[in-house]
Amino acid sequence: MSELAGHTIHRNHIHHGWDNTFEPCLRIAAGDSVQFETIDASSGQLTKTSTAADLERLDLGRVNPVTGPVWIDGAMPGDALKVTILELRPSGWGWTGNIPGFGLLTDQFPDARLHHWHYDPALTPAMYGPGGRVPLRPFTGTIGVAPAEPGLHSIIPPRNVGGNMDARDICAGTELYLPIEVEGALFSVGDTHAAQGDGEVCGTAIESPIDVALKFELVKGARLRSPRYVTQGPVTDHFDKRGYEVTTGIGPDLMAGARMAVSEMVELLCKRYGYEAVDAYMLCSVCADLRISSIVDVPNWVVSYYFPRIVLE
Repeated sequence: MSELAGHTIHRNHIHHGWDNTFEPCLRIAAGDSVQFETIDASSGQLTKTSTAADLERLDLGRVNPVTGPVWIDGAMPGDALKVTILELRPSGWGWTGNIPGFGLLTDQFPDARLHHWHYDPALTPAMYGPGGRVPLRPFTGTIGVAPAEPGLHSIIPPRNVGGNMDARDICAGTELYLPIEVEGALFSVGDTHAAQGDGEVCGTAIESPIDVALKFELVKGARLRSPRYVTQGPVTDHFDKRGYEVTTGIGPDLMAGARMAVSEMVELLCKRYGYEAVDAYMLCSVCADLRISSIVDVPNWVVSYYFPRIVLE
């Protein structure tokens, strides 16, 4: 157990979907800390020996498991749950997959592809393909509380109460504030990643089991409409050392612009470094960042895609 956590929830306490009738597996007081053991985004369907054929057989109803839920005493609708990410302990293995029918460029990459990462939990760079080295930065992909709306809700889309946000800056040191909609909050976390680019364009990052230590506090009467978070320092210094290659997509549709920018980067990596297109696409997903560069000059907007040169140098 993490020395920073007073409780532990083991990885057998997982669920798929959000439902405010789920029975909590732990009840804590505000101010307590908890270590969560997580499993990978496939719910263990993929292992270190899996192949692309296993990815094709993936039961999507079991993806993105979260550990929990946790009841926080005194949490009431209208409050905010302050979650401080104390520590993340990576496992040393993860995977990135191109899942048929999933991702920003799914029409261009219809076939399954699976890449395994074996990395140093001390956060040395992970290797990929012909020389790519991705600096690791573990974080929680899915983190949230139960919605007020009754019934079982898919865990795939993010929600106003958090969930599958895939925001890579919700990492060690970050303070996350979540709107509480039900008594006790019913908090869960999972879908942990060893690294990801902003956008997670192929639909997966370095999907990796990671133990997470979190501290919980309440902000009474906060009345948040959506999550917000505070980082404790620079968020890209692990990538900034060598600058970036940047491609763009320009036009009246932000989604089309994002697709164009990513497609241009895939082509650049293939021509310059000899990657197969699908491998370049998957590498982009774990380290490159989509940004809206301009959204005011009607009728066209600019989407930029930043690929860190340190990965390939």
